[in-house]
Amino acid sequence: MIIPYLAVDDARAAIDYYGKVFRAELDEAEFYEMDDGKVGHATMRIGDTSFFVSDEFPELGAHAPASLGGTTVGIVVFVKSADNTYAMAIDAGGTPDRPPKNQNGHRSGWFIDPWGHRWSPTSDET
Repeated sequence: MIIPYLAVDDARAAIDYYGKVFRAELDEAEFYEMDDGKVGHATMRIGDTSFFVSDEFPELGAHAPASLGGTTVGIVVFVKSADNTYAMAIDAGGTPDRPPKNQNGHRSGWFIDPWGHRWSPTSDET
């Protein structure tokens, strides 16, 4: 099992964004707030897949992509409709990278979320 751990510069806003775009659910039992109010850890789920989110902690090596000038990682998420998810992501503040198109038996595109993470909503519709 592989679980992505995303560092962002505003974890609470990112949690809301991922909830809107991917219908990701926050596991309240695995949400930890630090004494300074920053999010130390949040577990989110899209279907049966988990991913983690936290605020940046440079002293621990947890940097958001924007702090480093971009990301080298792309996250592929299988969704019901690549086009609808892509549109929701852009409407919610994401940046278009590549619009959805049919390729390799799937329909997929790429966008960058407001924190610099690159996502590919992918569906079986072609």
